[in-house]
Amino acid sequence: MELLPYTYGILQKIPGIIAIVQQPSLFARGFGKGRSIEIDIKGPDITHLIDLGRQIFGGVAQVLPGAQIRPIPNLDLGNPEVRLVPNRDRLTRLGMTTSDLGLTVDALVDGAKASDYRLYGEEIDLIVKGKDDLLRRTQDLSGFPVIAPSGEKVTLGSLADINLEEGPTQLNHLDSQRVITIQVIPPREFPLETAMDLVTEKVIAPIKAGNALGSLYSIDLGGTADDLTRTRKALGWNFILAIVISYLLMSALFENFFYPFIILFSVPLAAAGGFVGLFLLNSFIVYQPLDIITMLGFVILVGIVVNNAILIVYQAINNVRENNMPPRDAITESVRVRIRPIYMSSITTVFGMLPLVLLPGAGSEFYRGLGSVVVGGLLVSTIFTIFLIPAILSLTLDAVTAVKKSFARG
Repeated sequence: MELLPYTYGILQKIPGIIAIVQQPSLFARGFGKGRSIEIDIKGPDITHLIDLGRQIFGGVAQVLPGAQIRPIPNLDLGNPEVRLVPNRDRLTRLGMTTSDLGLTVDALVDGAKASDYRLYGEEIDLIVKGKDDLLRRTQDLSGFPVIAPSGEKVTLGSLADINLEEGPTQLNHLDSQRVITIQVIPPREFPLETAMDLVTEKVIAPIKAGNALGSLYSIDLGGTADDLTRTRKALGWNFILAIVISYLLMSALFENFFYPFIILFSVPLAAAGGFVGLFLLNSFIVYQPLDIITMLGFVILVGIVVNNAILIVYQAINNVRENNMPPRDAITESVRVRIRPIYMSSITTVFGMLPLVLLPGAGSEFYRGLGSVVVGGLLVSTIFTIFLIPAILSLTLDAVTAVKKSFARG
């Protein structure tokens, strides 16, 4: 990780190259796929796509200084190619189509598959191909003999305009359209979601507002940025679903709808502690983005932090029901009895997960964010649960007692 800035600084000084320096994640799908924004520019004309790609490349470089930007493919037409433009009138008079002409040129130049042949269970392609010495120079293309369906022998130059031009090094397609992708890897200290918003508002929006796209061209965001948007929505619902399931399960076990609600007050404390743990990790140890696994730590916290509150509430209820203790005395006794096992279980859990946060190694970036969220959330929740849950429980029991007395008098 420490070599990344050094290597990138050296490669940037080499003229004519676009340097991409990245340490791939343990579970990365490919080079540059771990944490990137992919801007897909789709349309029919490759020249206009390259112009749009150059605008976006320059705009992103200004909006996100220090970002690593890579066009896929290159934003130039530096690859020489021979382009044939069919003469449709001439082809029609000879009874040929553009497909026939393309197949003929393919057979003469590179060879075309006519059929296949099976020999001892193996399939062998039958290729129709011109003589090897028939084409030595590009100028020889115009003199290629072509036999029309009528039997007439003509030259390829009479059926098409043959020009030597420059073309792209490769043609990529997405959704059956030509596409050029601008891959942007923001600086590690720059949040991916913020980079997405800046690219959308300050780079893509002005191009769309200037009517440079028309109806045939489109610009879409993909890559990790698109995955992040979908995953964030899914995890948001998963977090809510975890809270609802925990509440319903505790309601069934307690046979009461108020006590589980009190217990769930420990969840916001855990979420705040999780953000504190992630902040401390970024400030003092290493930068850790809020990725999918880190988000999953907040869902895990829902099932962990409620355990301490359950111990206090359950013991207090038993003191009231079985020992006929006053509510406040029952809560005080519950905290006194349960505080030791609460701290014992929390401390052992925290120290057991600290190696995930503190120790480096291969794959440590995969678990470090989750460990910091769980450790921070558990610490903060454990400390404040001892004070908050008894206070809320005391207020609730006092309110229930007051309501019962008012009904008795009435």
